[in-house]
Amino acid sequence: MNDTNRIQADAGQHIALAGTPEGLKQLRTLVDAALEAVSGAAVKRGGPVAAGGPDAAIAAVRDIVRSDGFMTREPGPERVTELFEAYAAWAADLTHPAALARMQCAPTPAAAAAELLAAVLNQSLHAWESGPFALELERRLIREMAGWVGYGEGASGTLTPGGSISNLMGLLLSRDHALGRTGGDVSQSGLAGRALKPRILCSAAAHFSIARAAGFLGLGRDAVVTVPVDNRGRMIPDEARRLLDGLAPDEVPIALVATAGTTDHGSFDPLPELAALTTERAIWLHVDAAYGIGALFSPRLAPLFDGLAEADSVAFDLHKFGWTPASSSILLVRDQDRMGPLAQEAVYLNPQDDEAEGYTALLGTSLQTTRRSDAFKIAASLLALGRKGMGDWVDACHDQARYAASRIAHAPDLELLAEPVLSTVIFRCRTDEAIEDESAWNAQVRRRLMADGRALLARTKVRRPNGEPQVYLKLVFLNPATTTGDIDTLLDDVVATAEEVKEGMRTEAR
Repeated sequence: MNDTNRIQADAGQHIALAGTPEGLKQLRTLVDAALEAVSGAAVKRGGPVAAGGPDAAIAAVRDIVRSDGFMTREPGPERVTELFEAYAAWAADLTHPAALARMQCAPTPAAAAAELLAAVLNQSLHAWESGPFALELERRLIREMAGWVGYGEGASGTLTPGGSISNLMGLLLSRDHALGRTGGDVSQSGLAGRALKPRILCSAAAHFSIARAAGFLGLGRDAVVTVPVDNRGRMIPDEARRLLDGLAPDEVPIALVATAGTTDHGSFDPLPELAALTTERAIWLHVDAAYGIGALFSPRLAPLFDGLAEADSVAFDLHKFGWTPASSSILLVRDQDRMGPLAQEAVYLNPQDDEAEGYTALLGTSLQTTRRSDAFKIAASLLALGRKGMGDWVDACHDQARYAASRIAHAPDLELLAEPVLSTVIFRCRTDEAIEDESAWNAQVRRRLMADGRALLARTKVRRPNGEPQVYLKLVFLNPATTTGDIDTLLDDVVATAEEVKEGMRTEAR
């Protein structure tokens, strides 16, 4: 490097690259500051989130960015430390027992450390020379996880940025398989020319990503045929059969999507019956197990997955019930030949002669080119916890949900919707007094708890016997350390807050 270039390189406040000796020294200082910010924020916060609601969160960001923006004229490590402290202060504390709003788990220390190392080394999976160990690690992990669901040696798969993308990829493969079999062109123009109408069957309780995927794939959201469910949100196989029988000759069923762990109830569609139906009709069976995957590790809950091995593809997230940082989503395919639509050769990434000599890439298994090594943090968590440890944690969360459901069922001011299947509990605040809008009351209770920084709860809508949808509250237990005392405190707080809100509504009505 000549003197001119050296001056230009040194103009950046002497910030080193992370993997260099000087960069590692700077990194240690910054990591210490980050960890201090996390521990300090937990002490100051007192609850699962800082109090103040949206206005206070906006103000906190404004204070960090300031009027001159991110590209400030006064850069330096002290500005970075301020950012760390603000981020930690306003993060939702997923380790807090009252953080129960989302399918979002706190990671194991092993997974968090692996995430840091992955960031420092910044490996990618699109070419062998971009990350040799990372690439082979994902291959090995995919093989092992295929065994979890009952697939054989011929299986394949990939890691993805999330369950929605895993579902999208599963349906992409099913589309190309089905239309290839019928002789249809998978391009939009080809579909129009042959007047084929692809159809995807899924339950009324399926994740919204299924309809979104149909749109992304050029099929249109109206390609989704909704199958009725029972009172626990499980697909009714006879209804699926009836809808298949009712398809017109030009309607091509490209997939039936079963859900293993619905978002609200955590219910499982009847996989053995649906597997038998799709085998009989030669239809691709895709299983969305994004949330339900935790049951696979629990001897108590694993029977919920009977029939899973018959699915053509399975999607699941370990950043929900697997204690790894997001994103940790996986798509598995029973037959590796079905991954053909993703095959891609780029002369500068995976030329045939390199591939023949073992310098293989994962370019042909993913929608992405540059792709981070998410398998690394998953492997770290699995090696730290082991299968029994994972199962014990799943069972602990299941026990918490059952305890909370029992408490709610016996509370005069609360109403339980149904017994939990996995780790979600759906309930509402109730009263014998006349309240003009009970949905608005329950929604306001949730917002009050969040604004005060006392609890993070989710919400959903449930259709009542009279046909009217009503707001219900939801608890999502993913912290194995939560105690029965924590749950008692939380539910007492919900009841007390409901009374406060009700009194405020009375005052406003006067």
